[in-house]
Amino acid sequence: MTQLVLTVVGDDRAGLVRSLADIVGENGGNWETSRLAELAGTFAGIVLVSVPDARADELKRALQRLDGLLRITVHGGTASSEPAGRRFTFSVLGDDRPGIVRDITGILGRHGITIDLFSSRTREAPMAGGMLFEATVTARAHEESDAAAAVADLERLASEIQVDLSLADG
Repeated sequence: MTQLVLTVVGDDRAGLVRSLADIVGENGGNWETSRLAELAGTFAGIVLVSVPDARADELKRALQRLDGLLRITVHGGTASSEPAGRRFTFSVLGDDRPGIVRDITGILGRHGITIDLFSSRTREAPMAGGMLFEATVTARAHEESDAAAAVADLERLASEIQVDLSLADG
């Protein structure tokens, strides 16, 4: 089996996911994992599909039929098991300000920690006015990573920029 990672972007409208799923299914593909979202009127996502080796090129050609509806980029995936390392999840909640994502990802990168999932949004602060920044991050500390130092740096950052930081294994 060939694994393909599809990045998809288009103007948001009803039926986009169905159109993509139809093409994948019609060409022998199996939709395995996806992260899809509407952001400011734009539909965007990533999808992992598997397809029999003999039909991979056929699926790639068929995806071109969605031009004008979705812009799709096909990336070769690699079949692998669960990556090694200790997973941990943390959430951040506090007043929005420029640079929060840069600061968080900078800490993780300096300590050799990879990001498995990063989800964020801004929203109005109830009763206080202004905007809140909210993020949930699932990261992976590999053997050569210094997870304890990264957590200490994240806690220090949270204190400096006055956000709440919650950590959990998993």
